[in-house]
Amino acid sequence: MPGIPLEGLPIAITGASSGIGRATAIACARAGMPVALAARRVEKLGHAAAEIAAMGGRAIVVPCDVANKAECEALVERTVEAFGSIYSVFANAGYGVEGPVHEMSQAALRDIFEVNFFGSINCITPALPHMRRAGRGHILFCSSCLSKIGTPYFAAYSATKAAQDHFARAMRHELAPQGIRVSSVHPIGTRTEFFEQTAGRSDNAALALRTPEGFLQPPERVARAVVACLRRPRGEVWTSLPIRVGLGLSIMMPRLTDVALRWAMRRRGR
Repeated sequence: MPGIPLEGLPIAITGASSGIGRATAIACARAGMPVALAARRVEKLGHAAAEIAAMGGRAIVVPCDVANKAECEALVERTVEAFGSIYSVFANAGYGVEGPVHEMSQAALRDIFEVNFFGSINCITPALPHMRRAGRGHILFCSSCLSKIGTPYFAAYSATKAAQDHFARAMRHELAPQGIRVSSVHPIGTRTEFFEQTAGRSDNAALALRTPEGFLQPPERVARAVVACLRRPRGEVWTSLPIRVGLGLSIMMPRLTDVALRWAMRRRGR
């Protein structure tokens, strides 16, 4: 069955200044999609927009802090003004923080939910009226493989990703009658700024669960999977079958999962 032709279908991507967001913006532009690049680091967005223009694509730069609801509304408005409509939103902006739950402040917990979870909702909500009127659209949450398991020292990050995962599943069924697809993307460890930024936001961070270098995937792999999902929509997007199967088994066997996590913590000196 032929996939959805993506040429001319506009997409807004948050966290597009680097990593998965930037790679996805380039991949979507190559597929013919006009792209609204959104992030706080405007200079880096400009470099991505220039690369897209150089290969004949269309892109606009929109400064956006996803924790700011008004700026998210402006992102959707700018996308519609520039391209005539908005077909898709990739809610990708987010960050990690490391530390035991009992040492995290309420402010730190609220901050990460404001960006990772509520930031996604802030960007998606203003786009939905446009998609409803058009009778089509595609929402994508950039969740994580850690959405399926509570991870020691990364509980706050895992919880925000689980919230995205749960909302994506519910919205997938709520919006399907209106022609709107909803997907959750579950990357494994990826070569981005994530680990360095996590260290910068954490007190005494050891990055206990950092993926060994040999097992890290490039952001372009996630970008290709996102474009493939846009062409042939599916509910969940994974880039590693072994990790997906392993996490599925961990849900089925929680006691064995606890044994494995204790072993991992001892091995990494935590």
